[in-house]
Amino acid sequence: MSKFTINNINIAYEDLGDSSLDTAIVFMNGVMASMSSWKMHVEPFVRLGYRVVCHDFKGQLLSSKPEGPYTFHDHCVEAKALYESLNIKRIHIIGTSYGSEVGMVYAMTYPESVLSLTVIDGVSEIDEVLRRFVESWRIMCLSNDGEAFFRGMLPSIYGESYLSKNKDALNARAKAIPSLGKDYLLGQISLYDTFLQEVNFTHRLHEIKCPTLIICGEDDLLKRPKFSRILYEHIEQSEFILLPDCGHVTIFEQSETLKTCLMGFILKQDRKA
Repeated sequence: MSKFTINNINIAYEDLGDSSLDTAIVFMNGVMASMSSWKMHVEPFVRLGYRVVCHDFKGQLLSSKPEGPYTFHDHCVEAKALYESLNIKRIHIIGTSYGSEVGMVYAMTYPESVLSLTVIDGVSEIDEVLRRFVESWRIMCLSNDGEAFFRGMLPSIYGESYLSKNKDALNARAKAIPSLGKDYLLGQISLYDTFLQEVNFTHRLHEIKCPTLIICGEDDLLKRPKFSRILYEHIEQSEFILLPDCGHVTIFEQSETLKTCLMGFILKQDRKA
C-alpha cells in the first residue's frame, strides 16, 4: 500500500500489474469497503497483464478522514490527480455502490479519459426508503458501538442466502469492527452525508458517453433494481444485468458471476479499440 497526498489529505492506494502501461482498470469502493474488498476481482485482471489501481476515498478506512460532508467532485479531482501522478491517461472504471456513483460523476466530468464504466448496485437518485436506510446507519454510527452498527446494517445490504450461508464469517467481522477505531465510524458519517447530498444527477446521465455496464442484485433492498433500470434508460451505450439470489453486496455475494461479467465487458471494449 502507498499514500498519495493532495491538499493535505492522504489517499491510500495500490498500483498493481504492469506499471509501464498508461491505461488502467480502476476500482472504486463502496462506502463501507476498502481496497482489500476488491482482491478477488483484481487478481484475474493482473494475471491477464492489465494495470490495476485501487484506492480508498477520503473518509474510508486507510485514507484521511477530514470532517465532511465532501462532494463527489472532490473525490473525482483527488482520483484524477492520483492517476496523473502514476502517468495513467485512460481508465476503465469499475465501481460498486458509493464508488459507482463517484464513477458516474467521473465519467461525466472527464469523458475524454474514460474508456468504459461499470456500475454495480449504483443509483443516480434517492427515494424515501433509501434515504431512511442511510439515515438509520448514521444514527447507529453515532452510538460509537462498531459491532452493533455492523449487525444493525446487515439485513439492509446482504441477501437472505448470503446471510444464511455466512453466519460465522459475518459474526467474526462484526466483532472486528471496533478494532478499526472510532474514526472509522466518523468517516462513515461523513460519507453518508455526502451520499445524501450528492446523489441527484439522473438529469445528467445523458452526459455519460462511454460504454457502460450496469449490474444489480435482484434482491438488493437498499438500491433496488428500479434504480438500475433508470440508469439503463438514460445512459445511451449501456447494458444491464440483473443477478438472481443477490443482495446489495454483489462483489461478495455473486463474486464468480461478477468476475465473468467484468472480464467479458472489459475484454470486449479492448477488442473494439
